[in-house]
Amino acid sequence: MVTNINNILNTKKKECVAMILAGGQGSRLYVLTSKIAKPAVPFGGKYRIIDYTVSNCVNSGFDTVGVLTQYQPLLLNEYIGNGQPWDLDRLEGGVTILPPYQKNFGYDWYTGTANAVYQNLHYVERFDPDYVIVLGGDHIYKMDYSLMLEYHKEKNADCTIAVIDVPIEEASRFGIMNINDDGSIYEFEEKPKIPKSNKASMGLYIFNWDKLRKFLIEDNEDAESSKDFGKNIIPKMLAAGERMFAYSFRGYWRDVGTIESLWQANMDLLDEDFKNDLPDWKIYSRTTGKPPHYIGATGSMKNSIISEGCEIYGFVEHSIIFPGVKINEGCYVKDSIIMANSVIGANTSVEYSIIDENAEIGSNSKIGEKRTEATGITVVAKDIKIGGGVTVNPGDMIDGDIVG
Repeated sequence: MVTNINNILNTKKKECVAMILAGGQGSRLYVLTSKIAKPAVPFGGKYRIIDYTVSNCVNSGFDTVGVLTQYQPLLLNEYIGNGQPWDLDRLEGGVTILPPYQKNFGYDWYTGTANAVYQNLHYVERFDPDYVIVLGGDHIYKMDYSLMLEYHKEKNADCTIAVIDVPIEEASRFGIMNINDDGSIYEFEEKPKIPKSNKASMGLYIFNWDKLRKFLIEDNEDAESSKDFGKNIIPKMLAAGERMFAYSFRGYWRDVGTIESLWQANMDLLDEDFKNDLPDWKIYSRTTGKPPHYIGATGSMKNSIISEGCEIYGFVEHSIIFPGVKINEGCYVKDSIIMANSVIGANTSVEYSIIDENAEIGSNSKIGEKRTEATGITVVAKDIKIGGGVTVNPGDMIDGDIVG
């Protein structure tokens, strides 16, 4: 006698299950992801990058979320935990961490984005969904996924792909959707030399579950496939004549996969003209519970985000300061990101830099300098100690202690 696993687990059917791909190494963030996965990188003074995607799910009414982790998963797994900060600590659905695991007496790592979802077919099947939304865990944006799902239903689509307009001169950097007047996709071009449109894929898909399941199984049996949504699943569905539509997103969206883009996305938060289509859309995160920040008699700040638990005795301008940071007297911090619990010594300047968590910069040092077209962003890795009187050149990436 075969018993349905849903009956054993008393699992309730869900209309839509969200699968967040959060196992990326983020190699272009260099030292910032040497110990953590890209979605776990701190952002915006109190968040981590993945907070945006998870919060979007909750705010959109999607309460069943699988987070697929792989590279350096410890911190990310601990951070997501039982999902309580996002109201996802639920008996039915909620958030589930989905790392690769041993099967058939061997270790099966996720070999591509499609393979990651394929290896978790059993998780999705527990909820018997009508739809699955596949998301990246490494983008900064606010989006109501329920509106995209409504569009998907209205079009009677098998797959809907979120797209964003990019300048035509930059379109060759993206996967480009060529579409008809009704929004249907007739062609997908991966980084075309001469793009036919400026509709760039956001790597965000809604599928009818029965169709996605079929194509994932077939793709897994294809020895030539790289097991990727953009390279394999989407082209195969197009070739098979499935109903595929583009959903145009008009709000702010940024892939923070490079040092420059991560820095710029943080600086965007300080722009007076920065706008978002959903200004009241909350982003949830785990909070530190630290006391309010303190700006001493010698301290001041201008156009900056200062988080809880900070002590500011120097001057901070146009910067993002995370919880528990101490900036000592005589310091000058400008156009920079100082992550949690770092200490900047007295009379030290930090410009156009990213200082990772728990770093210590000695007194009378100089980290980076005013930005020019020729200079890059200076980065100091997590837990690094830099002694007094040290100069770190613009664009340097410091991943070892420096004695002053």
